[in-house]
Amino acid sequence: MALSGKIATLGDVMQLAYVPQDFDAALRHWTQTMGVGPFFLIEGIHLEGMKYKGEPTDAVFDLALAYWGDLQIELIRPRDEHPSIYRGEYGATGNGLHHVCILVDDMDEVMRVCAEAGAEVVIEGTFGTSRVIYVDAGGGPGTLVEILQQSKDGPDLFSIIKAASVGWDGSEPLRRFG
Repeated sequence: MALSGKIATLGDVMQLAYVPQDFDAALRHWTQTMGVGPFFLIEGIHLEGMKYKGEPTDAVFDLALAYWGDLQIELIRPRDEHPSIYRGEYGATGNGLHHVCILVDDMDEVMRVCAEAGAEVVIEGTFGTSRVIYVDAGGGPGTLVEILQQSKDGPDLFSIIKAASVGWDGSEPLRRFG
């Protein structure tokens, strides 16, 4: 079976994301038990032009990012009841994986491949000048995939967070940008 036109051909998974029932307990687990950190908290995120299943939504969420080697760990905390992938059918996963993320350069190619694979765009919007979509590939675990086209202007937040993880001594496990 040829893999062209499959979502995995778009890029490597660079992130595992969770929507825990208890955000603070998840942070403690990842930092104290797993030794991953420090996490950087970004609060009050609302994607510009955010749509959930094609309809505008005012959903707001917080996220905390850290690195375990080259793999990014993301913890998400929804802040309201607006429709999003963090509530309802896609909501909190307890301790389970919510979605994976891949980085891409060409969102037009992404849209073509996702359509060919039968993956539905369930969230779309922009964060700064970075374009992001989440697709539901349907049919079981590993269904949600975040696809991020990072802008090339502005600070590289991922590099800043990754650099902080190198040799991290456990101090200041939760940090805020700003």
